Amino acid sequence: MFAMNSENLASYTLLTDLPPTRRQTRAAIAVVVTLLVAFSVVAPFSRRQAAALNAFFPSLDAIVLVTDLITAVLLYAQFSISRSRSSLILASGYFFTALIVIPHALTFSGAFSPTGLFGAGLQTGSWLFIFWHIGFAAALLAYAISKDMRGGLAAESAVVREIGWSVGIVVVLVCGITWLTTGGEALLPPIILDASRLSPFVIYPIWFTILITAAGLVILLFRRRSVLDLWLVVVAAVFIGELAFSGLLPAVRFSVGFYAGRVFSLVTSSIVLIVLLAEMTLLYVHLARSNTLLQRERHNKLMSMEAMAASISHELNQPLGAVLLNGESALMCLKATPPEIQDATEAVEDLVENAMHARAILNNLRSLFGEATLTRERVDLNTLSLEVLKTLRPYSQTRLDIKTELASGLPPVLGHKIQLQEVISNLIHNAVDAMNSIVGPRPLIVRTEREANNKIAFAVEDRGPGVSPQDTETIFDAFVTTKPDGMGLGLAISKMIVERHEGTLSVSSAIPHGAIFRVTLPAA
Repeated sequence: MFAMNSENLASYTLLTDLPPTRRQTRAAIAVVVTLLVAFSVVAPFSRRQAAALNAFFPSLDAIVLVTDLITAVLLYAQFSISRSRSSLILASGYFFTALIVIPHALTFSGAFSPTGLFGAGLQTGSWLFIFWHIGFAAALLAYAISKDMRGGLAAESAVVREIGWSVGIVVVLVCGITWLTTGGEALLPPIILDASRLSPFVIYPIWFTILITAAGLVILLFRRRSVLDLWLVVVAAVFIGELAFSGLLPAVRFSVGFYAGRVFSLVTSSIVLIVLLAEMTLLYVHLARSNTLLQRERHNKLMSMEAMAASISHELNQPLGAVLLNGESALMCLKATPPEIQDATEAVEDLVENAMHARAILNNLRSLFGEATLTRERVDLNTLSLEVLKTLRPYSQTRLDIKTELASGLPPVLGHKIQLQEVISNLIHNAVDAMNSIVGPRPLIVRTEREANNKIAFAVEDRGPGVSPQDTETIFDAFVTTKPDGMGLGLAISKMIVERHEGTLSVSSAIPHGAIFRVTLPAA
């Protein structure tokens, strides 16, 4: 009923600033229409005499005291944040209502004593009721007039001082009105003829209060900008209905209209409190959700940094490993008797090539993780595959049986050479790792072929344990690996690169066992 969208939440934090949604407007209209229907139904019977339930009024006043006091505290809190004079005035109005119902309940004739406590007379309770409603109507009108005025308070001490002055003035005012209606009762014109009849004079203060309320209602309708303004319009409408039931329609006390007016006063005192609690609860919920999203975003950023660090380690591990192996091979060749200069030269050349490859990987990290435009060139997959296979020279001593089935006359593909080389290198080295536990010859088949629709395919086939059907759905996800010391990034990065080249990367089972990883790319 009081929902707000995330855009409003991002721009506003106070009920005095939060613009009403369509749902809130419809809800306010529904409340007004419902109360108008209730008013229309009860109004014809408002003069009908009912039983005198004196104990009903102190109970009602106790409810008004609690609701208006909580509302006043919440509005004072709004003022401490917004520093708006209008919020201070409205909070003072609700605090005034909360305080004045205390003497009204205690001095009500027939409740605690025949004429009421504190030396009250027959007129005391009714005049306290009139002053109660005049005070609230005046606060409502003052709020409507001053709602566009902003206070210049900045220091926290100034806010506390303003609230203190407001509370003090209200307390003094209520005490003065209580004395006037008790000790100075004779100074006020009679509005009660006897225990059951109202004086014709009562319509004048009632009409005066209605005019003040109507003026505030009209101003709020034209200046309505916030949720609070919307529901104060509803409060003003209900307040006018309460006044009509209290002194215009019935001519006697304890009539149907008399009791209906007290029910309306409960609605009047509860509306703003319900809205404040509902909106503050929703603000808290949205704040909790926003905090959760911020924590999740922070976690995602940390995960992204972890993924980038892991990918750097993963991608550089292969060329740096090859650098180490080639360096060791060159040293062994140079230390041999006599030195094997040719083999040492080839090892050093491979070492330089591996170092350049590592530098190229570092230079291309932005294109891997960002939105940088790829520098595309014509790439021969056959040549690229043979370059990667040269890095498997150290494995030749471990019975690795490499077979190549490279299609002749294969057209090139258009892409980023270093990134495509990373894909081929990842797939070939993964195939070698998959056969580490195989006893005996370990066949590795690398093939290229031309497909229909101007497509070029590159495939790596091994005779390892293969990929289980349940792993084929997740094997290309980041941080998912089947190797005990794997990072789970090689296939994820390879898939990202292939898809950026408008290609596909898939896995299938080999016969009799093993796996086939297949890359399909458009020909240049």
